[in-house]
Amino acid sequence: MKHWITALGLALAAPLALAQAPACPDKNVMYWQAFPPGGESDLSARHQQVVLKKRCPAIETIIQYKAGAGGALMWTQMNQLPADGLNVVGVNLPHIVFQPIEGTVQYKTQDVTPVFWFHFTPDILVVPESSTIKNFQDFVRAAKANPGKLNLGGSGLNSANHAAHERMNAAFGVKTQYVPFKGTGDMASSVLGSQVDGAMTYVPFAIANKGRVRPLAVAMEKRHPAMPDVPTFKELGVDWVDGAYRGIGVPKSTPPEARKRLSDLWMALNNDPEMKELASKSGFELVNVGVEQMDAFMADKTRLYTEGASRLNLGKK
Repeated sequence: MKHWITALGLALAAPLALAQAPACPDKNVMYWQAFPPGGESDLSARHQQVVLKKRCPAIETIIQYKAGAGGALMWTQMNQLPADGLNVVGVNLPHIVFQPIEGTVQYKTQDVTPVFWFHFTPDILVVPESSTIKNFQDFVRAAKANPGKLNLGGSGLNSANHAAHERMNAAFGVKTQYVPFKGTGDMASSVLGSQVDGAMTYVPFAIANKGRVRPLAVAMEKRHPAMPDVPTFKELGVDWVDGAYRGIGVPKSTPPEARKRLSDLWMALNNDPEMKELASKSGFELVNVGVEQMDAFMADKTRLYTEGASRLNLGKK
């Protein structure tokens, strides 16, 4: 009798475990990107495409690009997509808070419906490897000696890179010029070719271009293991741990059950060992913010970034 009960328990447990695993989509997923190919958003989408194919071999993840206005072109139009749980859009913080505050975009923060935030990329200041600027102290000296002469690239206007640039200028009493690009991918050739003096960008860019750019300072609690010689901004005297969050959003009319399915599926992708390895190699710090935590998370980040925008004078002409 005891063996029968054990066998019955195992038989019941098997379908229960299957039921708890996130369901695969029944059709192909259209994954819309707000930035051009080659940047961090594209790289993370490619990682997810690989792991999703392994998990759900019967479907394809079709990555589409609608880049422009620092992501705002796609985010303005995302609610026009089919609300079928098969159309997902890459979304970014603080961009979706900063841009409406600036007032030059056609969407509001509450028009964007995130269902999962999957990673965080810390801010980092880099210069081309050929630059005469060898460390952060050299950078500050050069910036103070020639106010307004140093040009730093970044991804988008009123973005995390733009905010980090303004924050650095204020924190260290320097004046440098911000040069916005459509995305990190578009910026790369200008930085590597020394057409700009450097960039306020993200850790993955520095890792991907090791030997071609020189990182000067990173906005992390501790030094990055892939760049042990690069000081943190905290070491340099500024309490600065920040960067950009990336996630997926859906059209606002997407039903709650479809939002939940996507949230659970992306959570499973994040917890896959292959995803963890890919993220670590690329400099992505994985986070898991699903639909259950979304309202509180967005309220906190919206408050934080609204305060930050005020300090940075974003939206003030």
